[in-house]
Amino acid sequence: MSTWEFIRYLHLVAMAFFVGGQLVLVAAVVPATRSLPDKTTIRAIARRFGVGSLVAVVVLIVTGSLMAEHYSLWGSSDLQIKLGLVVLTALLIVWHMRKPTLHAIEGVVFILSLAIVWLGVAISHY
Repeated sequence: MSTWEFIRYLHLVAMAFFVGGQLVLVAAVVPATRSLPDKTTIRAIARRFGVGSLVAVVVLIVTGSLMAEHYSLWGSSDLQIKLGLVVLTALLIVWHMRKPTLHAIEGVVFILSLAIVWLGVAISHY
């Protein structure tokens, strides 16, 4: 495995954690815990996922920047759109952290995350 394959691997694992974690939360955790009167469990899961997501985002930024430089992608319009969506997603996550009862933000973050993955796949074929 080359260095660049390993960097791409790290990028994909971090993306899988971030987006896959959202899928698990949306499809399994929230529906299973919604009817529980005590919200302690869901809050603990969300906090743990938040910490893991922070690590994943740092890995995504570092590995993505390295690959963009190595593959001369900074001028790519797909990359520019992807980065814009990443910034928008980050802002929405911060907003959601401050207003956790605004559940619509979660859905928008999830949809934006899927769009970011789509653009990442497009970019990987350059």
